[in-house]
Amino acid sequence: MARSSDTLLGALDLLILKTLARGPNHGFGIALHIQTVSEGLLRVEEGSLYPALHRLERDKFVKASWIQTENGRRARVYKLTAAGRERLEQAESNWDNVAKGVTRVLRYV
Repeated sequence: MARSSDTLLGALDLLILKTLARGPNHGFGIALHIQTVSEGLLRVEEGSLYPALHRLERDKFVKASWIQTENGRRARVYKLTAAGRERLEQAESNWDNVAKGVTRVLRYV
């Protein structure tokens, strides 16, 4: 069985990959999307987000590049790779199985 920290780490990776499936985004935009879509139930702090992004980049699931924003600032933008799309499919399937298992246990009387 996976350790709880592994499951939480996998959940964060899943949320990041799913967000990037919508299109390239910078770190703050990723965190904001997750918080907005979850209606404030999920907050991703910088201390968790950027290590996860760097790990996903190291594993070639995302690719990062620097862009110049409209206001002249530099921003690091992350984009899903083909390997990242495959990983997203696997992660969604794994998460569905975990959620089904948890639901069954919670409903057990």
